[in-house]
Amino acid sequence: MPARKPAHPFYERLSLVLIGLLSLGYIIIQGKEVLDPLIFGFLFAILLYPTASFLERKLRLPRAIASLVAILLMLAFISIVLYLVGSQISNLASDWPQLKGQVSQSLDDLSEWVQKAFQINAAKQMNYLHSTQQKIMASGTEVIGTTFGAISSLVLFYLFILIFTFFILLYRILLINFIVWVFTDNYEAVVRDIVQNIQSILRQYILGLLLEMFVVACLACTLFWIIGVKYAVLLGIVVALFNLIPYLGIFTALFLSTLITFATGGINSAALVALSVLGIHLVDSNVLLPTIVGSKVKLNALITFLGIILGEMIWGLSGMFLSIPIIAIFKIIFDRVESLKPWGYLLGSGQDEKRSTMKTMKPAAADKA
Repeated sequence: MPARKPAHPFYERLSLVLIGLLSLGYIIIQGKEVLDPLIFGFLFAILLYPTASFLERKLRLPRAIASLVAILLMLAFISIVLYLVGSQISNLASDWPQLKGQVSQSLDDLSEWVQKAFQINAAKQMNYLHSTQQKIMASGTEVIGTTFGAISSLVLFYLFILIFTFFILLYRILLINFIVWVFTDNYEAVVRDIVQNIQSILRQYILGLLLEMFVVACLACTLFWIIGVKYAVLLGIVVALFNLIPYLGIFTALFLSTLITFATGGINSAALVALSVLGIHLVDSNVLLPTIVGSKVKLNALITFLGIILGEMIWGLSGMFLSIPIIAIFKIIFDRVESLKPWGYLLGSGQDEKRSTMKTMKPAAADKA
């Protein structure tokens, strides 16, 4: 029998897809203030669901109390990490005179290098710095106001995340039943399979990230302690935290750790720290990430990198964090909807390429026979 032609030509379907993507992108950009904390709340709710469920089943707590206790336990864990970082920062602040002297000496060396390389004497350099300082001081009120507004927005953002997390945990059964009810009975099994896989894979992905962060922190702290860095614990935590940002976080961690080490230990220690951070990144990218995280979310590097760039363009830093989980959700859906399976294959790591090619070649071989 001849192959059945699609109801609509390819260019028409492609146009509809592009229009849909543009419309979806516009809605996502305009709805950032609500969607951003909502998606974070969704991820935290998935992570905390086993804890809340355990409190309900074993301790017989009401669902609202169990959800609240799970959130409080998460806040306690975050508070411990912040306490470790804060204690190290307070020690760093106590060494401010030494840091100031080291920075002043470095600036003097830089001034001499500029004078020799570009024939700009110290007086011209000081005039330029003085004019820049005047401009900064003139806009000081505006800077303070902007900083206060940014802090207030961050506090509200984190508060909304906690509120959304609580309500998603509280009404999780209602939400799942709604999603299943929206579709007909013929698709109930597929929908439930998609929901269960999203929960399982995202939970494993988040736990894998936390485990990876812990291993990277231990490696960094150990290497920095061997080198003799004064703030080994602080720098190790900084490297681990920025390592959560795929591809781009390593540059920020490298800059901060090298700068702080240079200000407290000199150029030799700073060079060793920079080499250590690069070495940790190589181990993480080639061993830890594929083993701990990569096995949970099977996305290819091209799609991941594009997703991170688009996420940063749309939502900034939070978009970079959310890009991989969101792409993973789309892949789970695409892999289970027959008409969308090619898109799921495009997002994947290509591990099924040989099997897919063999399936494509078998009918052709049979026809030839």
